Amino acid sequence: MALYEYVTKEQLAGFDRYKYSAVDTNPLSVYVMHPFWNFLVKFLPTWLAPNLITFTGFMFLVLNFLMLAFYDFDFTASSAGNQHVPSLVWVAAGIFNFLAYTLDGVDGKQARRTNSSTPLGELFDHGLDSWACIFFVATVYSIFGRGESGVGVVTLYYILWVVLFSFILSHWEKYNTGILFLPWGYDISQVTISLVYLVTAVVGVETWYQPVIFNLLYRDLFTFMIIGCSFTVTLPMSLYNVLKAYRSNTLKHSSLYEAFLPFLSPVLLFVLSTAWVVFSPSKILELQPRMYCLMVGTAFANVTCKLIVCQMSNTRCEPLTWLLLPMTVVVGGAVTRVFTNETLLLYLWTAAVILTHIHYGVSVVRAPAHTLITAFVVVG
Repeated sequence: MALYEYVTKEQLAGFDRYKYSAVDTNPLSVYVMHPFWNFLVKFLPTWLAPNLITFTGFMFLVLNFLMLAFYDFDFTASSAGNQHVPSLVWVAAGIFNFLAYTLDGVDGKQARRTNSSTPLGELFDHGLDSWACIFFVATVYSIFGRGESGVGVVTLYYILWVVLFSFILSHWEKYNTGILFLPWGYDISQVTISLVYLVTAVVGVETWYQPVIFNLLYRDLFTFMIIGCSFTVTLPMSLYNVLKAYRSNTLKHSSLYEAFLPFLSPVLLFVLSTAWVVFSPSKILELQPRMYCLMVGTAFANVTCKLIVCQMSNTRCEPLTWLLLPMTVVVGGAVTRVFTNETLLLYLWTAAVILTHIHYGVSVVRAPAHTLITAFVVVG
């Protein structure tokens, strides 16, 4: 498929004019993590490409996901009476998660250190970040499990959506203000998740089912932390930053419709995926929770990447992502029993979504790279 089918000439021209602008006010990030990353990046060889650092960090999250899928595919290993995940797996998960977080913080510093910062690098970084949401959410869920002693796969599904919408809020802000306001919840959650893995290796998963106060369990506190960060910190700050841009007359989109246009596809994806969960004849989420969440997270990443391309190129966000059209057919066929084998349908659709997203990602990343190379040849 040709590049122009994914990226327009207007968007390619927008990449040439793009300048990175971000604000990070999180005390943990400013006073702890950034000094640590500044120290760490000095030990990296200058020939090490920032995009390779980005990709390596992402693959640590994928490795975590695959590792826990091997030991706990259906999220039952932490339930009462079942074989627990080995302690060394939790140690590895904690180390891999922190490495992924660290590399995600170092890649930009390496780019600036080697004078190799480009829109391509940011696009690659944020595109993988959008896909990473499903991998770390589904992996950490294996600690809490499902069933009577667990938090339930429906809870997992809605927690995933809370994380996904928290992620897209930052890029919605940038789409409207031109500035990427880095969310406070990200750094806090990544450090916490890494520690939770390591603590689990020492105390065992049973500890998270112990009451803290008023029959509130430790795992409930972790769930409340995720939801609380999103609705009491991330969402209010996002709305405040957009409102501030509106009051200062620097908002990029004047009408409410244009300002909120990036939410149309994510909301439709939420409606479609939730409809499948609610009306599924075979209770597909209970039957295949890991695969279902992988499908939803990948489809969301595809939607988010298109928003990232638009906000980086300063172009209008498309109202609907074409991937949602065949998904409507898939969901309709599943809930009306046109497709009788829902599990097979889910696996086929998940494979189609993953392959489509990979093809989109590779094509879009190559597009600005091709433009940069052409410009270099012309100038040279």
